[in-house]
Amino acid sequence: MREVVDKIAIIDFGGQYTHLISRRVRELKVYCEIIRFDSISENLEALNSFRGIIFSGGPSSVYDENAPLVDERVYSLGLPILGICYGHQMIALQLGGEVVRGEVKEYGKTRLFIEDEDDIFDGVKRETIVWMSHGDMVLKLPRGFKGLARTENIGYAAFADQKRKIYGVQFHPEVVHTIEGRKILRNFLYKVCECRPSWRTTSYIDSALEEIRRKYSGGKVICAVSGGLDSTVTAFLVKKVVGENLFCVFVDNGLLRKGEAENVIRTLNEIGLNPLYVDASKQFLENLKNVVNPEEKRKVIGETFVKVFNDVAEKYGPFKYLAQGTLYPDVIESARAGGPASTIKTHHNVGGLPSNISYELIEPLRLLYKDEVRKMAKRLGLPESVVKRHPFPGPGLAARIIGEVTEEKLYICREASAIVEEELKRAGLYDRVWQAFAYVGDDRAVAVLGDTRYYGYIVTVKVVSSKDGMTADWVKIPYNVLERISTRITNEVKNVASVSYCISSKPPATIEPQ
Repeated sequence: MREVVDKIAIIDFGGQYTHLISRRVRELKVYCEIIRFDSISENLEALNSFRGIIFSGGPSSVYDENAPLVDERVYSLGLPILGICYGHQMIALQLGGEVVRGEVKEYGKTRLFIEDEDDIFDGVKRETIVWMSHGDMVLKLPRGFKGLARTENIGYAAFADQKRKIYGVQFHPEVVHTIEGRKILRNFLYKVCECRPSWRTTSYIDSALEEIRRKYSGGKVICAVSGGLDSTVTAFLVKKVVGENLFCVFVDNGLLRKGEAENVIRTLNEIGLNPLYVDASKQFLENLKNVVNPEEKRKVIGETFVKVFNDVAEKYGPFKYLAQGTLYPDVIESARAGGPASTIKTHHNVGGLPSNISYELIEPLRLLYKDEVRKMAKRLGLPESVVKRHPFPGPGLAARIIGEVTEEKLYICREASAIVEEELKRAGLYDRVWQAFAYVGDDRAVAVLGDTRYYGYIVTVKVVSSKDGMTADWVKIPYNVLERISTRITNEVKNVASVSYCISSKPPATIEPQ
């Protein structure tokens, strides 16, 4: 990747909002990278290429026995620093202040009273609303620091050593509930770090192509394509560099949406990727028999895919490179393994690779988020069926079937999801939501069809809005659309007794049920 002059390092302490910080920084047109806290000591000098540093929040207390702490030499680099929540407390503790358990914990929306409007609070109202989530609090400031803001419960909700350009805020400026959080981050980036708004997705297209050219030294490249946004953009970029040396493979695992295989093959052929079609559905479904645990299902699917993929590679190879559509969240979550944050779900790209992989990896999207890839696809001129395609999980419909994957539940999930998508398109809502689908488990209910009573499955419909999949809100679909969806599913899909609508957001729920 071409070097970006102005960039920010986000040091990750396992906070649930770390990616939101990254997203907000990029939205302000400044490039940033997330770096795990315990890798700093080995790469301290590399931080000098950044314009500033942000410490994320985290689930730990600074007084925990194994609390994650940054190498204190970071403070001597002369770079501007902003600590958020846990990062705020850690700065105070490491530089000689005092942190204590708060008598009153603050969670949710809180009034913030600003006492110093210089630097990061420039242009922010003297009284504003911020989002708090903490139990500890800073009681005493380190030498050279002064308070910038307070709440009704804590005296140092924000502080600074303005000479050294080290700042701390107890609240979360990256979340939308902090009314002027974007302005605070903008002030830190532009006024304190003196960054220029130089980050553009369009510039990354050229950088990605340069990176592929730098890495590629001849030979055949294999790439698994699903028809989804990430793998299609990856293959399209790699094709521009390696030409006919790219070999694309589409594996039908039997867990696809209705008509998906046919539609994907047609689209990929139209844009010149011409994938090999491999029907491995029987193999996948056989291996999934009697498997109930969600993580076990993902593991079985991943292992089966690797075997099928390796069989293809052995037959049509040899291949020197493997191209895949790994995104930045995949990279960071995999890097967190064993760290202060817990694993939510196994990723099918980074986390799904066998340890003895013999290919050199080409991952042109590994520093991008989903919405950035979508913009890139549009700039590349890819068809709308790719650009606007809803994200689909790596395990396919297995992620939307609770319990064992059976032919009957696959049929119900496939048909019901198709109805959901059809009705949203009919209502003009499909392109305005992030994902929309139906899922099914083992729960059943009594239904009456005509004069006949039967015991059928309960189908749940889920529609969410999101920018990048890191957080998501359930969508308030008009009642008449929900009514059509419910009526069609119960009338057209066999063995369905009733339909429910999921109103859980992420967090605490995940988007996919499994």
